[in-house]
Amino acid sequence: MNSLCLFLLSCHVSSAVKHSLKYFITASSGISDFPEFVGAAVVDGVLVGYCDSSIRRAEPKLEWMKELIKKDPQHLEWYTQKCSGNQQVFRANINSLKKRLNQTGGVHIFQRMNGCEWDDETDTITGFNQYGYDGEDFIALDLQTLTWIAPKPQAVVTKLQWDTEKPRLEHNKNYYINRCPDWLKKYVKYGRSFLQRTVLPSVSLLQRTPSSLVSCHATGFYPERAMMFWRRDEEEIHEGVEHGEILPNHDGSFQMSVELNVSSIKPDDWRRYDCVFQLSDVKEDIITKLDKTAIRTNWVSPSVFPVGPVVGGVGGVLLLLAVFGFFIWRRNSNEFQLANTGEQ
Repeated sequence: MNSLCLFLLSCHVSSAVKHSLKYFITASSGISDFPEFVGAAVVDGVLVGYCDSSIRRAEPKLEWMKELIKKDPQHLEWYTQKCSGNQQVFRANINSLKKRLNQTGGVHIFQRMNGCEWDDETDTITGFNQYGYDGEDFIALDLQTLTWIAPKPQAVVTKLQWDTEKPRLEHNKNYYINRCPDWLKKYVKYGRSFLQRTVLPSVSLLQRTPSSLVSCHATGFYPERAMMFWRRDEEEIHEGVEHGEILPNHDGSFQMSVELNVSSIKPDDWRRYDCVFQLSDVKEDIITKLDKTAIRTNWVSPSVFPVGPVVGGVGGVLLLLAVFGFFIWRRNSNEFQLANTGEQ
């Protein structure tokens, strides 16, 4: 393993004590057969609660969260009230933006991702609250200065207005210093056995056609602090390799793929290549040799090929994309990635 891999792996390990509570809220217009408002609560990357404009209430999604709600019914009531209130606010916001930007039709999406991170080793708390519109960063709150940051000219009007709302800014600050971290710690305590488990994946080699890229696909692993790469003669390679993102499954586990272009590899050299999956805090790697006899196609009919684990994983991804409300704005935003911010 080269030095870059060791560095990346050490980064994953060092972040193992960080926990997060994130809320994903989306208002949309112009999308048929989908709720115009969707909200989701996510702890350490796992969906724990959900609401939308169709069911009109908050629902816990995991057994340990349901147990918490039984002991504290007002906790669920708070979420239900927030769901209802935010639905009205976000509907007004998206209508206001469409009018300001002279948008009369089409699909439009207004989103918020907010929450907090807690390092249980240093007890460091980081809050964040950022908005996106139609797939781009729109506005975010800097918790240190209690002012809004507007990277787009279209957001300046909103920034100037929201900067004058001092009681709301102070509420945001108090929320992220006190309530959000307290709730996150409570969730981590209740869900410790689930959130801190370690599960290795099933790994498969998939190829649509004989001329397609070979995908090394791992699914069912937990936690999401994992990495996967291709090697040649036990040395990591980058040329001809395409890395996919880590994606959620419907059951709280994760999946990822890394693809290799085999078009220029001689048949006799295939045995020199292998795929390596590494999970944080697990010493043993999962190594899968590039073997033509082990490659399965994901192109034929399911009646011919037992694609249950793969199809199930993809189905889970589609479900969670819906749950997160088409949360499509950039995952690694340069503007807001490290912003300390507050919640409405």
